[in-house]
Amino acid sequence: MSGASPTAEAQLIHLDAGLAVVAKPPGLSLATSRREPAAAAGRLVEALPAAERALLAGRDLHLVHRLDAPTSGLVLLALDADTHRDLSGAIAARRLGKVYLAVVWGRPRPAVGRYTAPLGPDRADRRRMRVDPAGRPSHSDYRVVGAASHVALVALWPRTGRTHQLRVHLAAAGHPIVGDDLYGGPRHHGVRDAAVRAALDPGRALLHAWRLELPGRGPSRFEAPWPDDLRRAVEAAGLPGTEALASVGDLWQAPLELPD
Repeated sequence: MSGASPTAEAQLIHLDAGLAVVAKPPGLSLATSRREPAAAAGRLVEALPAAERALLAGRDLHLVHRLDAPTSGLVLLALDADTHRDLSGAIAARRLGKVYLAVVWGRPRPAVGRYTAPLGPDRADRRRMRVDPAGRPSHSDYRVVGAASHVALVALWPRTGRTHQLRVHLAAAGHPIVGDDLYGGPRHHGVRDAAVRAALDPGRALLHAWRLELPGRGPSRFEAPWPDDLRRAVEAAGLPGTEALASVGDLWQAPLELPD
């Protein structure tokens, strides 16, 4: 699955002298080629509303990290080389806090856990990654924050940054992300209600880069609004919405009771 065509604009969440934080809509590709290293940053800016796009006109934009095309949520744009270097170093040192949300099939058990399967390329399908005992170490923490009859809403903290890491870990655990045709297998998983089936067929994997916490900056915490397709799926399935998540606990941090 290459990701649905973008149907919504990007949104500028924060702007200062060195950094722009942008909420990427689903379907927008941030793939970067050696011939056009700045093209992805340009596409992200072009997806902003005109007034926000004007604020970044003529700036020296550096994409700090990427999201898969289907994935919505927060992306960092450095506005100078020094900020780009500092933030890239923070990512390499795993000092950048990331929290994702996903709607998944079934209900992961236990409700709080850690996926540690190493990952490597799927040699049978170059688009995919797979669990591979000889692959690179990969760690993802998770917490179920709501469950319904067929699906669950899961908060995820990737501790490493492997390609498709969260998608592969969830699929390997038997809980593929709703809408993820590349890793998810058959759709609908027994859902009979037509309205719920429609909401759970979004045309892309319902994975959202929800929150980012940056080391040593002020402000340091940023949150992306939920895109419409994620909100529709959550409401139709009877999962907790944004307001209900406030009562779940501090989702900025991964659960502390997990063993190392």
